[in-house]
Amino acid sequence: MRRVVSLFLPTFPTDRLRRLRNGPLAGPAHEGVTWPRLSSEDSAGGTAGKTPVDLPLVLIGREKNRRVVTATDGAARAGGLRPGMAAATATALVADLDTEEHDRAADAAALERLALWVLERFSPIVAVDGTDGIVIDSTGADHLHGGEAAMLQALVERLAAAGITARAALADSWGAAHALARNSAEPVLVAPPRHGMAILRPLPVEALRLCRETSEALRDLGFSTIGDVLEAPRAPLALRFGAQLTRRLDEASGRRSEPIEPLRLPETVEAQRNFAEPIGAAETIARYVGKLVVQLCAELEEKGLGVRRLDLLCRRVDDRVEAVRVSTARPVRDVARLTRLLCDRIETIAPGFGIERMTLLATLSEPLSPHQRLAALTDEILPDVSSLIDVIANRVGADRLYRLAPVESDVPERSVRRIPALAPETGETWRRDWPRPARLLRRPEPIETLALLPDHPPASFTWRGVRRRVRAADGPERIFGEWWKRDAELAAVRDYFQVEAEGGERFWIFRSGDGEDRGTGSQRWFLHGLFG
Repeated sequence: MRRVVSLFLPTFPTDRLRRLRNGPLAGPAHEGVTWPRLSSEDSAGGTAGKTPVDLPLVLIGREKNRRVVTATDGAARAGGLRPGMAAATATALVADLDTEEHDRAADAAALERLALWVLERFSPIVAVDGTDGIVIDSTGADHLHGGEAAMLQALVERLAAAGITARAALADSWGAAHALARNSAEPVLVAPPRHGMAILRPLPVEALRLCRETSEALRDLGFSTIGDVLEAPRAPLALRFGAQLTRRLDEASGRRSEPIEPLRLPETVEAQRNFAEPIGAAETIARYVGKLVVQLCAELEEKGLGVRRLDLLCRRVDDRVEAVRVSTARPVRDVARLTRLLCDRIETIAPGFGIERMTLLATLSEPLSPHQRLAALTDEILPDVSSLIDVIANRVGADRLYRLAPVESDVPERSVRRIPALAPETGETWRRDWPRPARLLRRPEPIETLALLPDHPPASFTWRGVRRRVRAADGPERIFGEWWKRDAELAAVRDYFQVEAEGGERFWIFRSGDGEDRGTGSQRWFLHGLFG
């Protein structure tokens, strides 16, 4: 089933200008993500750094012979300003109002770059939706981001961290997602599969993406919601308003296909195949995938590149595009390996009445030079597990496949971090003064203990409702807080013990504090890890 995301950017023009004035608003780094940035050539009149962040901001443009407000930020909207209002009225209503000329060309270029950022990270089918939105065909891509709701939440949060206000909705069609994003999402909304038109009935008629004249005419006739339009006979509506109204209704319900023409980077390497007769069998698709991979790898070799992300776009006879995205941990130009990764995902392609064109795109590529595997007969061949990593990552999601690396910190939960499975060695090692558990809990869990204070381990403890008697123990190992991180850790300490229960299980527990002074901790006991 097709699933489409509509990303609505209600204050994008003013957000763009804010970013230019106040410097790049990059959110907190998260696993190597590069946040969307707008380049300096988008500056509207070179006003960077002249205006405080908290002043209301509006953009002014010309509508026929009038100067009107074309865009507002949140502060201006809270002051009662709206697009379409006369510029003179806006400046009179809000004191200290900051106004700028609206550069529509710069906004369009910035919105396209933002769409390309989404294309690189979320889905192979992304396009600009008007002047204030982005549409994403997320069919088959949500599982790589933890599900539909998690994907939408991550997308909105990343944009918010970059200084861009966004609302997102996911539905069965472009029209439905577009309507829900602009009228119901707060800030995200996931419509249930096969939702039909019931979810759209309460929305205003403007949500159907009609021209202003048609929307105003419908309201003059008493149609205020989509439900009102659906209850009316269709033939008179089509006769009165033409084909646009019925087409928009069919697109919103999913009865009529609405293809999304995906954006592409100019430098993208691609291979394409058109078919005189549409194809649909999995074996036929696999055969032509192999031919496209050969063609693509030949072009990559000429340019000295290796692919990191491949998108296979299959355009069906009904103009719907089925997409498959695979990624690799390292730059690759191996025909057999890339073909296998793509063929493993053929089962996710719904050919419908047939596929008439297949396009293979190297949406992310990096330099790849030939290298010699062996310098001498005595050299040891290191096993190459990158192929296995690629297969697993494309099934479960690249962010779910990782390995642990040490961090220079005495606090256990800070002494480890996740890095990509094939990332180079960091050069750091864990301390070997005291053994560490094979499994460290994400958060220490409280336990009930019977113990002698201050230096003795507990004689017994209860964890997750099970009481265990301690047979042997070793410790304490005292770990101090990192006072340079926050004031609360200036005097904080933990005393860790390795304890063995009567059943043979071994646990890593600690007391928060030194056992005497409340200023060093709560004096409560916690379980932090389990030994193998």
